[in-house]
Amino acid sequence: MKFNIAKQGGIVAQLVFEDKIDGSYLNYLKEKELFSGKAEEVYYNLDADLKARIFIGLGKEEKIDLEVLRKSFFKAASELLKNKITEVELNIPKLNNLCTYKTASAIAEGMLHATYQYDKFKSDRKELTEITVNYNPEKGKEERAQKGVNEAVKLMEAVFLTRDLVNQPANIIYPETLAQIAKEKLEAKGVKVTVHGKKEIEALKMEAFLSVARASTKEPKLIVMEYYNNPDSDEKIALVGKGLTYDSGGYAIKPATSMVTMFTDMGGSGTVIGAVHALADLKAKVNVVAVVASCENMISGDGYRNGDIIGSMSGKTIEIINTDAEGRLTLADAVYYATKNLGATKLIDLATLTGACVSAFGEQVSGAVTNNDEFFADLVKANERAGEIVWKMPTIDYYKKMNESKVADLKNSGGKFGGMMTAGLFVGSFLAKEDIPWIHLDIAGTAYITENSGYLKEKATGTLVKSLYYMLSKEA
Repeated sequence: MKFNIAKQGGIVAQLVFEDKIDGSYLNYLKEKELFSGKAEEVYYNLDADLKARIFIGLGKEEKIDLEVLRKSFFKAASELLKNKITEVELNIPKLNNLCTYKTASAIAEGMLHATYQYDKFKSDRKELTEITVNYNPEKGKEERAQKGVNEAVKLMEAVFLTRDLVNQPANIIYPETLAQIAKEKLEAKGVKVTVHGKKEIEALKMEAFLSVARASTKEPKLIVMEYYNNPDSDEKIALVGKGLTYDSGGYAIKPATSMVTMFTDMGGSGTVIGAVHALADLKAKVNVVAVVASCENMISGDGYRNGDIIGSMSGKTIEIINTDAEGRLTLADAVYYATKNLGATKLIDLATLTGACVSAFGEQVSGAVTNNDEFFADLVKANERAGEIVWKMPTIDYYKKMNESKVADLKNSGGKFGGMMTAGLFVGSFLAKEDIPWIHLDIAGTAYITENSGYLKEKATGTLVKSLYYMLSKEA
């Protein structure tokens, strides 16, 4: 999909508000119940004897927002692709209280979402029609519209990178190939990428990470990404992503039906790689370090067991209650490394961590645990811009005590109650300093969805790539 600013040509798209139906043709369509201007409603007329036109419903004018634009233009672009339309003209007026830049970004984003396909393993792949979008904003606002479109194009490239990583199976994406892709994609954008192998991980004494990894024949990789573009700031924000490229559950083995999609258990690392890609590609003025401890959780004669007591890079000991609570173990060493060795001043970790999160929120909302409400407020603001939802959970001492062990410093499962909170608090206990502002994001339900939702097609979503970009670039 190609975007031109301030250019005419192609089938004309007409924006229609539900409460502003005007003209005999639109009234006729409404009377016949063919089109009424509701949000996400699309009607097109390709009759050669009439002026070719596509009508895009935006709902009630006072309720227009960025998410309505994304969803409505996703539907419009889907119809254009279905009908093999190669050129469309958008004439976009001032919309309620939305600025030109954010309007253009949301419209372009929605249309680009319609182009995503996960069909690389299909032998009969069909090429999408290439659409040229001629985008005409208010006069004098061309530069702002161009900024919005450029932002959306690069953001969607990052989101699609994340979706591709999470969608691919474990025989294609494993620690080595995940590291290779991160290095290839990010170094091209000016990011320093360092990949540590097993011997280097052993030298760092990351026993928690290595315990999870040791049953697999695939060598674990510690992927470190560094992007520095704000020399005037001492702030260094860490992004840490869970990188389990396959999770069998270990000796606490999962049922076969639950294992089918466990190649997606690296969703946190996919989001982190996508977010760093977006920040670097759009030259965000921020200093970011990102860490992914990538491995597989498998079964062998050397696999770690329920009942084991293991160490960690921080020196804390951990009683293994459940080998299927492995993600928090890899995150423990990664979080400590990011805050101790890399000197992060703030940290966000992301993980497909708990079934408790999915049970509580389903596939539309991510869960959060934090030690700093001000830091979390920055994320909420970015969520609103991105159209993504994160819900903060309580962190009372009751949940912290559930992680205490009688035989070690901690145990890796707090029991059947409060699973989302106990898992998040376990991860947070490995900050090098407990007062480092920190947010834990559980994306178990949102990273990979089982049915289409708005502009997101089933499977990997690229969740929170946009929010992290808007938050850290301060473009929310």
